Amino acid sequence: MSYQRILLKVSGEAFADRSTGRGLDPDSVHTIARQIAAVSRLGVETAVVVGGGNILRGAKVAGMGTLRASADYMGMLGTVINALALSDAVEQAGVETRVMTAIEIAKVAEPFVRRRALAHLAKDRLVILAAGTGNPFFSTDTAAALRARELGCDVLLKGTKVDGVYTADPMLDSSAQRLPTLTHQEFIARGLKVLDTTAVNLCMESKLPIVVFDLFKEGNIERVVRGESNLGTTIRSES
Repeated sequence: MSYQRILLKVSGEAFADRSTGRGLDPDSVHTIARQIAAVSRLGVETAVVVGGGNILRGAKVAGMGTLRASADYMGMLGTVINALALSDAVEQAGVETRVMTAIEIAKVAEPFVRRRALAHLAKDRLVILAAGTGNPFFSTDTAAALRARELGCDVLLKGTKVDGVYTADPMLDSSAQRLPTLTHQEFIARGLKVLDTTAVNLCMESKLPIVVFDLFKEGNIERVVRGESNLGTTIRSES
């Protein structure tokens, strides 16, 4: 394996009904769960940060007049729903899990404690991290970068619906070209939008590489972990 401990960021849309982009689709959840379970069984210590956009986007709700902080807390609860769904599906695939949240919901999940999360990873449990950072105004991308650093991960994997970082949105611009490699500085300077700048800055400070890849192509998580070349986009420090 190219990496021994990974942090995988899975957006809420990955769990959604493909036709509407909303809600929880059992087939989508189980497809992702099978891939994650396969990587975990290879002996790779795996933590997953889940988004909640398929349930509710805080920024969108705030745009309709809700106080932004309240809207963001609502979005955090959406990530907990996804985390519980993923946990159940991964355990059905034969891998033990623990759901940990940045806001305390004692009846359904453990609170995030770094040492406890590390202990779970050491016991080959999949750790699913929900509720972002526990603070409003921060994205789940930033939460993923923060947890990756806290847990000493070798890489941050960002699963998306496109196969890497492009010069422009490939859904809107047919001339957009995929960038196989970038530095953290280049990503920020170009104003690229696949990850937010705060998340990339956090990774840059610790020279943590990021791999952006197509999550919707089955088997890609394992391919990335095995270090297959020409898969997605790798963002790393200049050194």
